[in-house]
Order: sequence, then structure tokens, then C-alpha cells
Amino acid sequence: MQETKRTKTLFLIRWGILLVSILFLVIGIAKQEYLEVLQKAVKICLECIGIG
Repeated sequence: MQETKRTKTLFLIRWGILLVSILFLVIGIAKQEYLEVLQKAVKICLECIGIG
């Protein structure tokens, strides 16, 4: 009985974390945050090779 309750709780926690993660991904894509991340990545790469 106790093991079933623990298993169900872990199942719900895992799905909750997954859903929140997907929600944050969708919000970031909707706000076009990936463009800012890409821009920063390009700047870092250019600095590494000595161009920027």
C-alpha cells in the first residue's frame, strides 16, 4: 500500500516537472529568446578565435 502511494507521488512529480519545463520552453520560443541566446553564442565564439 505504501509503495503504491510513493510510486504515484513520484509519477505525479515527474510529470509536473516535465509539464513546467515544456511550458517554459514554449514561453521562451514565443518571446523569441532563442535569438538572444544565438547572438550571445556568436559573440563568444568570435571572441574565442580572436575576431571579436
